[in-house]
Amino acid sequence: MIGEGAADAAALRHDGPVHYVESGTGTPLVLLHAFPVDARMWDRARAQLDDGARVITPDQRGLGASPLGGDLSAPSVDVAAADVLELLDELGLQRVVLGGCSMGGYVAMAVLRRAPERVAGLLLVDTKAEADTEQARDDRLAAADRAEREGTEGWLADGTVPNVLGATTQQQRPQVVSEIREQVSSQPAEGVAWAQRAMAGRPDSAETLRGFTGPALVVAGEEDALTPPEAARNLAALLPNSAQRVVPRTGHLVPAEDPEAFAATVRPWLEELS
Repeated sequence: MIGEGAADAAALRHDGPVHYVESGTGTPLVLLHAFPVDARMWDRARAQLDDGARVITPDQRGLGASPLGGDLSAPSVDVAAADVLELLDELGLQRVVLGGCSMGGYVAMAVLRRAPERVAGLLLVDTKAEADTEQARDDRLAAADRAEREGTEGWLADGTVPNVLGATTQQQRPQVVSEIREQVSSQPAEGVAWAQRAMAGRPDSAETLRGFTGPALVVAGEEDALTPPEAARNLAALLPNSAQRVVPRTGHLVPAEDPEAFAATVRPWLEELS
């Protein structure tokens, strides 16, 4: 059985080693955000899901309201995964449904490598199992250096927002565009640099996913140019017990772009797990 927990009906914000927000009751659902945004990307989707799940959304290390802290010499998604496991221990949760979007998916796979027994179900959104190519790794490291050298004002949002939001969102959802741009612009430069280096060094996770026999759902935005639906199909094929869904008229940040459609996609799968 998946352990159940309860929180107040209103979202609660907690400050500590890892800042997180939680709301709702029922199946614990931990959602890890994309780069370079923070847990706010889940806020509207939370309102669609927390009537049937206890939704927990941490800010990853160095992003949002979570401090960078610790030894900064070796950025790694494994360190971010350890933060997630520490949070689960703090909350007394032995097993959870674990979800991640983009970088959050990389961290979720790292949790799966370290502690598969803690993962009752896996939700992967607009992410991939492959390690970076040499060119992608070089680009990340160059961006990390630039963030430390210049800060992130202007250039990070200018280069990120058009790539992470689908064409429909950019044309028809100006509030989402504004919110995502604000989230990107608000991230601390040192956290951006750390996250880029952590992602650049991540391993291939294909074998980890092949070894996970629990239920998995892979979600992709129809207009995602970074990890398109074909990539999501390949990802789902690695998982022995998976389903794959495409959400129309969305890009790389499906939960932020169309939270109602995202929740309608995820809710039936969560109900089956419960």
